[in-house]
Amino acid sequence: MFFYKFISYVLHPLLFSFLGSFLYLYLSPKHILKQQEYIILLVVFISTYIVPILLLALLKRVNMISDYHLRNIEERKFPILFFIMLSFLLGRAMVSTRIADLLAFSFFGVAFALSFTYLLFNIKIKTSLHTLGIGGLIGFVMVMSYEYRLNFNSLLAGLFIIAGFIGVSRLALNAHRPKEVYIGFLLGVISQFISFQIYQNI
Repeated sequence: MFFYKFISYVLHPLLFSFLGSFLYLYLSPKHILKQQEYIILLVVFISTYIVPILLLALLKRVNMISDYHLRNIEERKFPILFFIMLSFLLGRAMVSTRIADLLAFSFFGVAFALSFTYLLFNIKIKTSLHTLGIGGLIGFVMVMSYEYRLNFNSLLAGLFIIAGFIGVSRLALNAHRPKEVYIGFLLGVISQFISFQIYQNI
């Protein structure tokens, strides 16, 4: 049980936007100044990790959530809406700079996936945010591979193995039903493909 908890904590959903940004800046053949890379990573880390943690702390303090695990649908609603808005605004800000357009659209993909997650609350489906996060990361690496004509097969294989560990961990901890784990992964991947299609057509 400790192993499953360790996986769930170390590979927390809040980390995947930062990991995706890091992989983009490390793997992309597009030339970006080092100073710009550091600024992008700092902004993404603060926006998608520090700010959400502060939000959860505030929500717990005012008793809107019982703990940081967001165990039920009602507790998830406001944080999900907040992260949808945050992801969209982050994407818009990156598009306006024209430095990392492909990365910007990955955040639109995140906003799309979370919007669908919110809609699924209406039919009592609590989508796994852990598998949504790793699915989104895998989808984005696939998009980069296609867009830049680079072979990321080894990286993708490793990410799929990690996705397996995450999925098994969520099930072993009884955090989700199997369909919620699968839906999260598929939403993460497909949302990146949809966002990439929009990127190609603008």
